[in-house]
Amino acid sequence: MSKAFTKETQDGDDDELALPPLPPGGKNYISAQGYARLRGELLDLIDNERPKVVDTVHWAASNGDRSENGDYIYGKKRLREIDRRIRFLTKRLEIAEIIDPAVHHGNSQIFFGATVTYLDGAGGERTVKIMGIDEANSAQGEVSWISPIARTLLKAREGDVLKLVLPDRVDELEVLQVSYPSPAAAKS
Repeated sequence: MSKAFTKETQDGDDDELALPPLPPGGKNYISAQGYARLRGELLDLIDNERPKVVDTVHWAASNGDRSENGDYIYGKKRLREIDRRIRFLTKRLEIAEIIDPAVHHGNSQIFFGATVTYLDGAGGERTVKIMGIDEANSAQGEVSWISPIARTLLKAREGDVLKLVLPDRVDELEVLQVSYPSPAAAKS
């Protein structure tokens, strides 16, 4: 078969990124702050970064031989990365469902947006905040609402003892404290 009829890719650059999995029939829950951050990134890519790269690629293409033109080659690669990220963010924002954790302020049951302090099986006290898939930052003690720890904690109450199934063992957790942001703090 002629090479003209085969699809060429460059190291998988054109492959679509797989979205992190959502539970079947699940929603993409996100806080208002997380939604605003993703939307801001999307608008910055569309309004600022992409036009700059397009200008660079246009300038590089006008210089002649494109096969050895680094500005052209790397500009096109960066353009593909930006377009991929734009598609990803657009899809995520389309299915996002904004949740305000402040509506549960004062509640002792665990829902999305809760900050939970629990005692693990080794006697260590840990605190996690249950966030959206696209906004959770484990370095700040935030976990995605679809993570095993969050799924174990969701709908439990202060004082409940739960079983967290891990690959090598079953850990027992005791919920010590549940808190939510106050409605006034959530608006600022």
